[in-house]
Amino acid sequence: MDTLTAFLTLLFVMDPLGNIPVFLAALKNVPPKRQLYVIMRELIFALIVLLVFLYAGRFVLAWLGLSQEAIRIAGAIILFLIAIRMVFPIEGGIMGERLEGEPFFVPLAVPLVAGPSTMAILMLMTNSEGEQLWDWTLALLGAWGVSAVILLASSPLAKLLGNRGLIAVERLMGMVLVMLAVQLFLDGIKQSLN
Repeated sequence: MDTLTAFLTLLFVMDPLGNIPVFLAALKNVPPKRQLYVIMRELIFALIVLLVFLYAGRFVLAWLGLSQEAIRIAGAIILFLIAIRMVFPIEGGIMGERLEGEPFFVPLAVPLVAGPSTMAILMLMTNSEGEQLWDWTLALLGAWGVSAVILLASSPLAKLLGNRGLIAVERLMGMVLVMLAVQLFLDGIKQSLN
C-alpha cells in the first residue's frame, strides 16, 4: 500500500461527509459560538487516539497475542456493520441513541472520527509494513486534516448540500465502505489460509 492509497482508505473510513449529520445533531444543544471549539477539541482527541494506535498498534497486537489476520477480519466485520448502517440507516442514526448536553470524547472523537475500523487499519498498516511508519503518519495527518476541514465547515456544508444531499453522500460513502470491508475480509481470509 502506498501513501496515497493509505490516505484515501483512511479518509473513506473516517467518513467526514457522512459524519456531518451526526455532528450537527450532537451539537444542536451547544451554543453556536462554542460549536467550533467543541469540534476542534474532539478532532484533537481523535488525532491523539489515532496516533497512539498508529505508533503502539504492533505492541498492542503482540501483547494481546492477536494475529494480523484476526485484526484484519475483525476490522472488516466492524467496518461492514457501520457501512450497512450508512446504506440502510436505523432510527437514532449510525451510532444509536443520542446523548444530551455537550459531547465530550464520545461519540464525536471516538467512535465517529477515531472509529474501530480506522484503528484496526492503522494497526494493520504498522504491523504489516512497519518500515513505512513515516508514510502512514503523513497519510493519517492528511486524512485527519481533510476530515477536520469538512467537519469544521459542517453547518455551511449541510446548508449547501441539503438533507437529501447529505443522505446521498452518506449512502455513497457507505457503499464504498462495504467494498473496502469485503476486500479487507477477503485479504484476512487469504492470509489465514496461507
